[in-house]
Amino acid sequence: MKYVIPFLSGLLFGLGLLVSGMNDPQKVRAFLDVFGSWQPELIAVMGAAVVTFFIVFQLSKSRNKPLFASSFHLPSLQEVDRRLITGAVMFGTGWGLVGLCPGPALVDVLSGNESVLIFVGALIAGNRLAHYFVGPVKSS
Repeated sequence: MKYVIPFLSGLLFGLGLLVSGMNDPQKVRAFLDVFGSWQPELIAVMGAAVVTFFIVFQLSKSRNKPLFASSFHLPSLQEVDRRLITGAVMFGTGWGLVGLCPGPALVDVLSGNESVLIFVGALIAGNRLAHYFVGPVKSS
């Protein structure tokens, strides 16, 4: 079960991205174009994800350990700092310009679409450059 549950969870997540259209850059950019030809359909996807996470997270607080792991892995960083804000702005800008988020882009890698492959390559390169120049996140 150690490998089956994560695999099935990832498969379900990927299928959800495909079914909802979160992997379609045009649909994502239309969703983000609030002052243009806005298409609000993805609000339902994001809202369902937030509500589901909130409920499951609250339920998990009453447990000593997860069902299929030895311990919970909660974030150690608790403060909002310049590094977090800078990363969030860069992430959001990239998402808005390209219309791809890393999760849907990884789902789309299997399509073989050249622009998706370039995006994922640039994403990995940017991650490694940031790790090299800025350094890994330090736990508090």
